[in-house]
Amino acid sequence: MPVKMVAVLGASTVLWILFAVSQAFKIEISPEYKTIAQIGDSMALTCSTTGCESPLFSWRTQIDSPLNAKVRTEGSKSVLTMEPVSFENEHSYLCTATCGSGKLERSIHVDIYSFPKDPEIQFSGPLEVGKPVTVKCLAPDIYPVYRLEIDLFKGDQLMNRQEFSSEEMTKSLETKSLEVTFTPVIEDIGKALVCRAKLHIDQIDSTLKERETVKELQVYISPRNTTISVHPSTRLQEGGAVTMTCSSEGLPAPEIFWGRKLDNEVLQLLSGNATLTLIAMRMEDSGVYVCEGVNLIGRDKAEVELVVQEKPFIVDISPGSQVAAQVGDSVVLTCAAIGCDSPSFSWRTQTDSPLNGVVRNEGAKSTLVLSSVGFEDEHSYLCAVTCLQRTLEKRTQVEVYSFPEDPVIKMSGPLVHGRPVTVNCTVPNVYPFDHLEIELLKGETTLMKKYFLEEMGIKSLETKILETTFIPTIEDTGKSLVCLARLHSGEMESEPKQRQSVQPLYVNVAPKETTIWVSPSPILEEGSPVNLTCSSDGIPAPKILWSRQLNNGELQPLSENTTLTFMSTKRDDSGIYVCEGINEAGISRKSVELIIQVSPKDIQLTVFPSKSVKEGDTVIISCTCGNVPETWIILKKKAKTGDMVLKSVDGSYTIRQAQLQDAGIYECESKTEVGSQLRSLTLDVKGKEHNKNYFSPELLALYCASSLVIPAIGMIVYFARKANMKGSYSLVEAQKSKV
Repeated sequence: MPVKMVAVLGASTVLWILFAVSQAFKIEISPEYKTIAQIGDSMALTCSTTGCESPLFSWRTQIDSPLNAKVRTEGSKSVLTMEPVSFENEHSYLCTATCGSGKLERSIHVDIYSFPKDPEIQFSGPLEVGKPVTVKCLAPDIYPVYRLEIDLFKGDQLMNRQEFSSEEMTKSLETKSLEVTFTPVIEDIGKALVCRAKLHIDQIDSTLKERETVKELQVYISPRNTTISVHPSTRLQEGGAVTMTCSSEGLPAPEIFWGRKLDNEVLQLLSGNATLTLIAMRMEDSGVYVCEGVNLIGRDKAEVELVVQEKPFIVDISPGSQVAAQVGDSVVLTCAAIGCDSPSFSWRTQTDSPLNGVVRNEGAKSTLVLSSVGFEDEHSYLCAVTCLQRTLEKRTQVEVYSFPEDPVIKMSGPLVHGRPVTVNCTVPNVYPFDHLEIELLKGETTLMKKYFLEEMGIKSLETKILETTFIPTIEDTGKSLVCLARLHSGEMESEPKQRQSVQPLYVNVAPKETTIWVSPSPILEEGSPVNLTCSSDGIPAPKILWSRQLNNGELQPLSENTTLTFMSTKRDDSGIYVCEGINEAGISRKSVELIIQVSPKDIQLTVFPSKSVKEGDTVIISCTCGNVPETWIILKKKAKTGDMVLKSVDGSYTIRQAQLQDAGIYECESKTEVGSQLRSLTLDVKGKEHNKNYFSPELLALYCASSLVIPAIGMIVYFARKANMKGSYSLVEAQKSKV
């Protein structure tokens, strides 16, 4: 029994150890289970272990074929590298790892494919409208072919699709193609052919590789409708020129080639341009000219026959039968003999006057040069040409004129709204001035027009003036004055010579409605700030000028700002301030009076001889204020029954023989229109010293008198207060003293 138990315990221990080892020792392979590799690429398989410090690795194929790969082992990792991948690598590979007595194994299957390039699109020939063409889509170097699918699209339309699933399985690279025949139409221009090849690498997990090639359709049209236009005509005179233009339709646009048919029907190449110009044509240049339009697809041609006729002998004079020449310019008259190889020339005036020019003959041309044309050159000139026994003559008329400068516009002064202004338009150095017309316009309105036809046509340069007066308005601003001068040349020219000057109008408006704003008020207390703001309407906007009017009436300039500011006013700032709005058209003025008032200050209330006096003394109470004009001084005696206003002279009040009842509080009030100030003092009146047991008759009499005086004083105070309530005792009249 004990022996069996020991055996059981030993077996269980071994199993536990094997279980622990199996839990710790593991193997992994990357990628897992299955991978795909393209032929020619590089592929690495990695086998790694955990739970073993020094495992041993081995690699093999499932069918024991050669590995065709390199093995590199480092520590717990082994890498199998296939470089490059080939058909021989399409296997299931097994990695075996051994750790002590433990052994683990993992497998991975490697599928290979070949899909290295985009498909190719090939045409059997150029795409010509209306002619069938075969297009081929090729997918090169494919493996495995049986998993290939090719689609061919024209635009969004599927033309054909082919699957190669029926192909036999061979381990080789193959090129497969799809062919479609179609007829191009003009609507195919701009469309694209798309060849799309799909290779299903793994049909189980639907792994798909896809490549496509896009080729825009180049559709061609063979040349057609080839036409020739000839200018001026197919029948020419000898020495003339002809221009022939050829056009041909096609896609791409045909190249144009010109040729001439020779007598042996051989075509002589002349030009590769659409336009063929032939000059100085001779009779032997007559013949058939061929235009041919050629492009990649084909060619088309058209023919025209030119006939060159013998040219007759004629004489031509240039610039023409009438020539206008400005005084001081040079004129060249050219006489040409056409149809004569050796002509002779002669020049003269119709009145046989001197030529005043230089004649130069050269071949079939003769020139008469008149330098610095003057009035004496105004003639009819004749050129006579002799060829063999025949003489022809041609005439031209030279008319002289002078119109060298643009007219000048002048005005009598600046333009001010509502103020008449005279404008004149001057045209200098004109000839012939009896052909002159001057027109003056304001905007599109004619102010005045004058013809100088009544003037005598004398041969001299003169300056002519057109003058008129108009009243500008503000609406004229933005318009223009236009002086238009025309020199009519009679029958020589259909349109007269014309010069003009333009002057924009800018109408000024004199300043008006000048306004002054005073903030906060024109009447201020000293030390207060004040802003004087001025505005004035006008064109151009008036400049603002602030001045102060002095005592002599002159103005003292202060500021050119719109607002005149006093940060802290003083009494000396009082006065009249003038705002002027000024521009080129005039001045507008506005004035305002600034009054600076001063509050009472430095008030003093004094008593003489002292604030403490004896009964019977004379007391003078004085109230004075600093040097402030228009100050009212009011002296009062305070009492419980009410204040009593004292009659003061220049702020002084005198108490003669002061009594005990004169004692009390005295108050001085200094007032102006902008404020007031108070001062007060206490007057103490002490009685005389007497014997307490003494009672004299004089004291008795004084006592009786005081009993009568006190009611009288009460009556006076009563009536005085009553008079003050009615206003007859006003601060401006009876009780005021100006200091």
